[in-house]
Formats: sequence, C-alpha cells, structure tokens
Amino acid sequence: MPFTPDFLKDVFNQAKDWDGYLATGTDELQNRWQDVYNAAGLTQEQHALLQSFVRQMNVLVMSGIWCGDCVEQCPLLARIAQASPKINLRFIDREARPDLRDNLIINTGTRVPVVLFMAEDFAFCSWYGDRTLNRYRLMARKQLGAACSTGLFIPDKEELAVTLADWLGEFERIQLMLRLSTRLRQQYSD
Repeated sequence: MPFTPDFLKDVFNQAKDWDGYLATGTDELQNRWQDVYNAAGLTQEQHALLQSFVRQMNVLVMSGIWCGDCVEQCPLLARIAQASPKINLRFIDREARPDLRDNLIINTGTRVPVVLFMAEDFAFCSWYGDRTLNRYRLMARKQLGAACSTGLFIPDKEELAVTLADWLGEFERIQLMLRLSTRLRQQYSD
C-alpha cells in the first residue's frame, strides 16, 4: 500500500496528541512516560534549531503505550515537538491501524516506535524506527538482562541525550528536505 496523502491524513486524524495518548495507559505507564519526559531536556542549541524550523511538518508515531522502547523514546519525540511550533506530533497505537502497521515491517517484525514524517499536506517524506543508531550502540554495550527493554527505569542521562540527539537529527533532516523542496519553495515563493 502506498502512503498517499489521503491515507496518511486519515490515520493522523485518528491519532492522539501527547496528552491524549498518555491517557490511554494505566497510571503506572503514564508515570513511566512522564518520568522520561521530565528527565529529558534540550540544550539551548537544540531548542534554537527547533525554533528555526520554517516548514510545517506532521509527524506520526506508531507506538505501544506498553512498550519499553516506546517509554524510553517517545517522550523524547514529544520534547522535540513541543519545542517547535512547526511540528505537529501525534501518536497511534500499533494495533489501531493494521493497514499502517502491516506496511511498516522492520526485520520481519511489527516493531515500535516507528515514526512517519510528512509535509504539511501529508505528503510522505520518510519513516524511521525502531531505535536510533546510538540507542543500538548503547544496548549492544550493555547486553545485560532481557533483550527487550522493560521501560521500568529511566535511561541514564547519556542515553537520553544521545537518543534525543539522534531523533533531533532526523527531524532536522526532514525539515531541510521540506525547506529545500522545489514544490514547497514554489508554493511559498522562497
């Protein structure tokens, strides 16, 4: 199935904002997500970068409120989005839209989180997931305990910082894609 603007807009409109998505979880899960959000922070440079964004972007996160990787990464996405008026971020549960989920297979699995980046008119730009490069590097170094994070503990500051930087780099890449788009430059005469 191609990711047409109409399809993506339909899914996006069904998805929830940060508060609405958190409300779908138990009190314990909501607290875990909020704890990671509170522990993460943007540097002044990162905040300035996000404030410099010119193009509106719609960002859809396919997630699982129960997922340890989502607990440890999705709050970072919310932190990024809330720092820029040009980012419209929504979350949707992996099971809510099988027609989306089944087209975002990674290494033969339906992994989460998976982030879809779209232009203001829901033109598909890119998708990225389930973990960033630095997150994989940190996991490879640890290799202790279960292979799947439980989300029971807040990641250490280094892990939060490098994972946030990885995600921010992807947001910046898409912003530059949109900023340099011939179609959008013609539309905005810039």
